[in-house]
Amino acid sequence: MPPVVRLLAKRLGTSLIVLVGVSMLIFAIARIIPGDPARIALGPNATAEQLAMLRERLHLDDSIVVQYAYFIRDMLQGDLGISLYTNRPVTADIAQFLPATLELIVVAGLMIVLVGLPLGIISARYRGSWADNLIRLVTLLGVSAPSFVWAVILMLLFAFFLPIFPIAGRITDSYTIDPVTGFLFIDTLLAGNVAAFGDAAWHIILPAFALALSGIGQAARLTRSNMVETYDKPYIEMAQSYGFPESKIARRFAFRPSLIPSLTIIGLDFAAMLGNAFLVEAVFAWPGLSRYGVAVILRKDLNAIVGTVLIISAMFLIVNIVVDLLIAFINPRIRLSQRAA
Repeated sequence: MPPVVRLLAKRLGTSLIVLVGVSMLIFAIARIIPGDPARIALGPNATAEQLAMLRERLHLDDSIVVQYAYFIRDMLQGDLGISLYTNRPVTADIAQFLPATLELIVVAGLMIVLVGLPLGIISARYRGSWADNLIRLVTLLGVSAPSFVWAVILMLLFAFFLPIFPIAGRITDSYTIDPVTGFLFIDTLLAGNVAAFGDAAWHIILPAFALALSGIGQAARLTRSNMVETYDKPYIEMAQSYGFPESKIARRFAFRPSLIPSLTIIGLDFAAMLGNAFLVEAVFAWPGLSRYGVAVILRKDLNAIVGTVLIISAMFLIVNIVVDLLIAFINPRIRLSQRAA
């Protein structure tokens, strides 16, 4: 079996065990939260018969072990139950809200890569200069405040004081786009509406940048730290003595060995954004899964809570697997160690 396939099989097996553990934990926590889900769903005016019927439908009168067995049986059939918040299947809610969140974090992840890594390279290459000090200050500010604080600051600066970007939503209401995939960028292109594509891109800049600022700061600072350490290696001095251009030394000999720690952090940031996006989505009224997750938690919507957490956990594990495969591809020593194992 090829080393990469062996690595993938090992990571998939570990992730499956983790996912089962997460499902058990969140299932138990969701039922420990104070409050009667049936009463919350039906309201204070519900009759005793209505409450009894809903509790029977949700198996709330059974033991937690029996409830979990029903949940696993239904989940294996692709059924996560009915949401008490929207009165729709949880799978339909996830299919509706997940693309908006994925679109947001993908754009934010691209910002981390396209902004954070170059800033780290520039800072390391010109270490000790005014450019290095400025980048270090800016990236320190980026990691010193949570995403929702930057969301409010960016909204005040670029939506109110300087009305450049829109305040809320994914697209202007005047555009009518059929939801083919749920991803606005793809749906606008499928509809052949370039203006709507540009409008969707304009709407996503502020929330994505607010979500990415912390990751940009971490990626830049870690890349700089690793590259500065790499610059002290003997092979860098040898390359400089042979007269290689500084840009080539920075890009090929100093950056590539420093990429693995940065890639790991970017992957973790990308996965963590699935859970951290709920406040950014709330500030910008972004109709995503994270915002939906907060709403169902407040209403103790058991099925929706478990379904949302499982999807976020699965996405987190998938990102980690992809990062592990990328690192194994970049670093030959990891591939060799997998082969030896």
